[in-house]
Amino acid sequence: MTTQALRVTTIEGVRRITLCRADEYNTITVELRAELETALRQADNDPDARVVLLDAEGPAFCAGYGLDWATPAQANEVHSERRVWDSVRDQKMISYFTNTWALLHELPIPTIAAVQGWCIAGGTNIVFNADLIIAADDARFGYPPSRVWGVPEAPWTWVARMGLERAKRYMLTGDEFTGAEAAAMGIVLEAVPAGQLADRAMSLAKRMALVPTSQLTMIKTACNEVARSAYDPAGSRRLGTFFDGVARHTQEGMDFVSRSAEVGFREAVRERDEPFGDYGQRR
Repeated sequence: MTTQALRVTTIEGVRRITLCRADEYNTITVELRAELETALRQADNDPDARVVLLDAEGPAFCAGYGLDWATPAQANEVHSERRVWDSVRDQKMISYFTNTWALLHELPIPTIAAVQGWCIAGGTNIVFNADLIIAADDARFGYPPSRVWGVPEAPWTWVARMGLERAKRYMLTGDEFTGAEAAAMGIVLEAVPAGQLADRAMSLAKRMALVPTSQLTMIKTACNEVARSAYDPAGSRRLGTFFDGVARHTQEGMDFVSRSAEVGFREAVRERDEPFGDYGQRR
């Protein structure tokens, strides 16, 4: 099955969900969220799917939310009849996205993400929910919106993968790190050469799919209970989405939206990251 943003196949018990908007760097759109939720729920209800493998085509796994629609959407709020920012309405909107990414953690069956190229900003919101991540050694992770106009939607995933101090180090700077560095820090399961990523991820997924679904479900549920007790994923998402909305409506956040309208979002992002010399600034 192929939709606007995804291609879905089943191979030896592995439900492979591939982000397939390579030319758009698989940026997050309303359509991608809806299609991914449908694909994940269908996998949950299909006895032939014992493991989910989420991967992507092109130079980026996911370059975050599509600012070509997100910044104009906020700019339009200023000209609407609503006089002030409605935090409840905003949180409800962003929760549609966050709750979809959380399915990777909450589904009874295991989920594996295979990450190549750029996986930044909203891309990390997605993959850090997966049970296991295998990355290309030259993949790039990071959350540059923490510099202005954003807060990770589920901070618990950063703390759980990195530890508290390292999570603060990367979230407080927005700095990038490679797949190899992520593996060395224990953020992802392992990093492999880019040319080996697809085979390595599929091989692990097929091996896991040899285990009965009931066993996979019981083991994942038992492990997730530890995460629930230690990190309160639902509470973390509520706080993260609220602060994300606040960050987009601070003076600096509104200035970023205005600058995006004036010079285009790509130039606004370039100006944001230029002092740090990373992401698109690094050649």
